[in-house]
Amino acid sequence: MTTHFLSFSELTPHQIYDMLQLRSEVFVVEQDCVYQDIDGHDDKAYHVMFYEEDLLIAYTRILPPGAYFDELSIGRVIVKQSHRRKQLGLQLMKSTIDYALELHPNSVIKISAQQYLINFYESLGFIIFGEGYLEDGIPHIGMKLHTLA
Repeated sequence: MTTHFLSFSELTPHQIYDMLQLRSEVFVVEQDCVYQDIDGHDDKAYHVMFYEEDLLIAYTRILPPGAYFDELSIGRVIVKQSHRRKQLGLQLMKSTIDYALELHPNSVIKISAQQYLINFYESLGFIIFGEGYLEDGIPHIGMKLHTLA
């Protein structure tokens, strides 16, 4: 497996295609959710991509403070359906958190988590804040990871 940490300007056209294809495959088709995935934030993001040979199998994006939330944020967390149950989600999030904190040390990381994944994110140290809400018809909850020493 190969891991890439890339700014938008460093992405190749092939990587952009892979990213958009996987996001559509999971969020639009698998989760049956019609929403605006191309949201104008990818150009501000750092993209974390796990490849197995030429196949993108896992992905996240990191948005700097102020780009989406006031805090540093991680979103678009995806593991390709055929590669789930292999601890890739955990490995992906740990790598993403580490890289996000290299870029923005001592930051609070905020996520908008799908509610069925609360236990997963809590296992990484995230805590719930606020009330649940619907985002694109899917129950979500705000969560934060406090990394300040």
